[in-house]
Amino acid sequence: MRFPPDFRDRAEAGRRLGEALAERTGTDVLVYAIPRGGVPVALEVARALDAPLDLVLARKIGAPGNPELALAAVIAGARPRTIINEEIVRLSGASPDYLERERAAALAEIERRRKVYLGDRRPLDPAGHTVVLVDDGLATGATARAAAAGLRAQGARRIVLAVPTAPRTLLHALKSEMDEVVCLRESDDFGSVGEAYADFRQVDDEEVVAGLAAARAS
Repeated sequence: MRFPPDFRDRAEAGRRLGEALAERTGTDVLVYAIPRGGVPVALEVARALDAPLDLVLARKIGAPGNPELALAAVIAGARPRTIINEEIVRLSGASPDYLERERAAALAEIERRRKVYLGDRRPLDPAGHTVVLVDDGLATGATARAAAAGLRAQGARRIVLAVPTAPRTLLHALKSEMDEVVCLRESDDFGSVGEAYADFRQVDDEEVVAGLAAARAS
């Protein structure tokens, strides 16, 4: 049986997530969005917490013939990090050459996005801060894992992963890697992130840039 969506759109999900986080995070908080879909959610979270918003530029690597199935994720930086799901790599038959080729392509796309989204703007420094890491939902968690590892390497004091929807088993696994996990819709029969939304249209680059501008203005 298919239930009605939990959220009208990403903005509503972000407002509700911000309410859930308001009494958990304290002060000295930075909000990081995983683009592109995480930005409209994170914008509302940043507003609710009266916190700065920035991006964490991570990108998943999809399985051969099934790009939505993440077998790894990459996060850029002075020392780029790759988080690999060995079980999915084995089941998909992805070769080392495939992984390296897709890793290079992911890093190139991350750099393109950095220039488009951030230009010459200096990124926030997470060192010593509580970081709220936001996406519009989780399916495999590969990108969130890579993003958290990158923020941790930059000195984040505490990482709170905040998402509107995710599989319950995945959230349980991620709790050992995050300081806290907040999810509004934990599902035992998870199908996809999009099924939690009435409006799950694709977020484009212009919306990401506009979201960052709105966060700076407020």
